[in-house]
Amino acid sequence: MTWSSVLDVAGAACLLLGSFLCLAGAVGLIRFPDTLSRLHAATKPQTLGLILILAGLALTLRTWAAVTTLVLLAATQFFTSPVSAHLVGRAAYRNRHVDADTLEVDELSDALERSGWDPTR
Repeated sequence: MTWSSVLDVAGAACLLLGSFLCLAGAVGLIRFPDTLSRLHAATKPQTLGLILILAGLALTLRTWAAVTTLVLLAATQFFTSPVSAHLVGRAAYRNRHVDADTLEVDELSDALERSGWDPTR
């Protein structure tokens, strides 16, 4: 078995695993009941799934131009997805689209009270 064949098999495994994680995230978006659960499904498996897909492409293509582009895409996804999910979750909380009874820890309510935020607005 040549080195090229080993890289192709590893790339195919990364592509399959990444595709499965993206599928699991999509199913979670449909099945989960509330905003915060859906945000978890939209960010955690999707980010890892996309990074695995990009790693599989890099292992399969094996050119510097492709690898640098794929690394740039992975870094962008890795840094923007959690930040956007945080902002969407915070906006949903402020607009009262979160069931407070299902939260185990609610640190945001204390911070908002200290800041003088009025939840009746």
